[in-house]
Amino acid sequence: MTVPKFASAERQAALLHAGARAAKSITTILDPEEIYRQTVDIICDEFGFYYAGIFLLDETGTMAVLKAGRGEAGLAMLAEDHKLKVGGNSMIGAAIAFHQARIALDVGEEAVRFQNPHLPETRSEMALPLIVGDSVLGAVTVQSDEEAAFTPADIVVLQTMADQLAIAINNARLHRQNQDLLREAERRARLLKAAAEVGRGVTSILNLDELLPKTVDIICDAYGFYYAGVFLLDELGEYAIFKAGYGEAGAAMLAKGHKLKVGGNSMIGMSIALREARISLDVEGETAFYSNPLLPHTRSEMALPLCVGEKSIGAVTVQSIEASAFNDEDIATLQTMADHLAIAINNAQTLKELERTHAELLRAKTYEALSGATTEAIHWIGNKALPISTTVSRMKADLEAGEVDVPSLLEDIELIGESSALIVDVKTNLIGAARENEPRPLMLAEVWKTAAQQQGMALGDIEINVAPGTPLALGDSTQLSRAFGNLLQNALEADAENLTVEVALAEEKGFVRTSLIDDGKGIPPEVQERIWTTFFTTKGVEHHGLGLAACLHVISQLDGRIEVESQPGQGAKFTILLPVAENLASADLGAAPDNVLLVAEESEWSAFVSAAFASAKKNVVRQLDAKGASEAGLIIVDEAVSVSVIEILDALKASGMAQKTILVSSALQVERTTQYMRVGLYDVRLKPFTTEALAALLPE
Repeated sequence: MTVPKFASAERQAALLHAGARAAKSITTILDPEEIYRQTVDIICDEFGFYYAGIFLLDETGTMAVLKAGRGEAGLAMLAEDHKLKVGGNSMIGAAIAFHQARIALDVGEEAVRFQNPHLPETRSEMALPLIVGDSVLGAVTVQSDEEAAFTPADIVVLQTMADQLAIAINNARLHRQNQDLLREAERRARLLKAAAEVGRGVTSILNLDELLPKTVDIICDAYGFYYAGVFLLDELGEYAIFKAGYGEAGAAMLAKGHKLKVGGNSMIGMSIALREARISLDVEGETAFYSNPLLPHTRSEMALPLCVGEKSIGAVTVQSIEASAFNDEDIATLQTMADHLAIAINNAQTLKELERTHAELLRAKTYEALSGATTEAIHWIGNKALPISTTVSRMKADLEAGEVDVPSLLEDIELIGESSALIVDVKTNLIGAARENEPRPLMLAEVWKTAAQQQGMALGDIEINVAPGTPLALGDSTQLSRAFGNLLQNALEADAENLTVEVALAEEKGFVRTSLIDDGKGIPPEVQERIWTTFFTTKGVEHHGLGLAACLHVISQLDGRIEVESQPGQGAKFTILLPVAENLASADLGAAPDNVLLVAEESEWSAFVSAAFASAKKNVVRQLDAKGASEAGLIIVDEAVSVSVIEILDALKASGMAQKTILVSSALQVERTTQYMRVGLYDVRLKPFTTEALAALLPE
């Protein structure tokens, strides 16, 4: 029989000393694999045992998977992906299943034990569960080639060591999760920055040869994707012509005039033909996929259409070398970027058309670009463009004659600037911001609040009444806020002092009704049919007559209607019907943090959010400041509040809570998002109006 390594008292002292050294070592390591390796070595080296191994539960909780084992036997079992069933015929499985140690002083007499061919000399075995709180993470096996090898002192010290190991493993996991969250936050910041850069390109770059290569570079650099490229439709609409691509592959395709047939066997062609995104998380199983020999490593691809109004002008392809590379946030952000890019491309194409065509063709193309403008719109553009050409001719003649009158030259430049600004203003009012991906359920009162704020109004300047039981409407909150804002501006310009909004279920089945009632000058009956015509106005030359035409366009696009009732001197009432949002999907909010801070006014929306979290047994505090934010696991800030949002965000950043903060708005704008980024907030989302949309805000 083997002689004990130490006498009883000496052994007990040595065990305690070894346990202390082991605890000090493993609790300072944050790499899980290193913890596993050091632990099995310490057990065998310090305690003199034959073998030690660490098992952890898999994701299903049904199998214990070997993570580290001593010596050649351990390496062999790791190579075989050794695992044991929880509660099965093994001491490890039993220790995990029953949350208690299993000890066999003679394995030959043990009924529940796995006979391991890699460890033929085992005579004694101990299985110690790894437990943190009420959760079991796995178990440690300690084996000896001696019978009755474990003394009570061994068991106490090793169980203490197992408890400390469980804490160390849990800490390492939490550290890794925190690092993953930090990387996700950094990635989200890069995405917002990339979106802002593309957004700036919409207004600052009108040269496609500069805009398109810059865009693909931004997408690949910010997202870390393998490849991105831009295709534009040819004049006949039959082929998507390659215009820009990332890296050497992009340069090669551009050199050979690469193109794809619209609607053909490619994701780009299908995206353009159907005017919708095409996403493949594994291209090996994709039927409509063009296998490009210049991009042999592509595993995931996303094709996003470039649309202006109802017209497809091309598509963007984004590719990754990883399967399932795109998450929902990637898709939403990239689609928004594609929408901005489509506007920039359309602007650049329109400008090029204006520069190379005859004056009559110029007016016709301007009419087309304004999407539905009338003959009056063409004349209006021509009238505003005429002073530019006349003034330029006069300036050129003066310069050629050497007769430069500086005051007169400055007046001419100011005239050109004013006329150009008016033309750009027409485009902005009629086309508006980028569309959302698709209509969604909305609380119309919240859209009115956002529209009022965008007009520089305080929330108290408008009375909003919502009838009890009013269902959600279906619409595009970004475009509707623009339409509602035009109606509010129209009322203010009519000298209205009192503005009232009503929201209720319409008498017409399937529609929600909302009305804006003002006490302004009113609209004469003889002009009420003409107010929807582009450029029609009764307010003088300083007004463009674009607001109501834009309202009609937006609401018609959403399958809605708008009507007006008015008498001179008695104000006006504009009534809008929008479809009811039906078959609303719900979601479980159980994964939300226990404490939620809601920075919002008392309203129908804040009541919905509070009730949704409360039903999931979460504690919700609603207030209009950042006090107590450090106790919250999630902070939701409503942009439509009566206090300064920037001051609230500054306070949250100062308290270190910016990463747990999400700002929500009914209408996202690049300019405002950029402003929030400057104060340290990088998570700005569309305001949720259903539990499904609310669940999408939760951290993963």
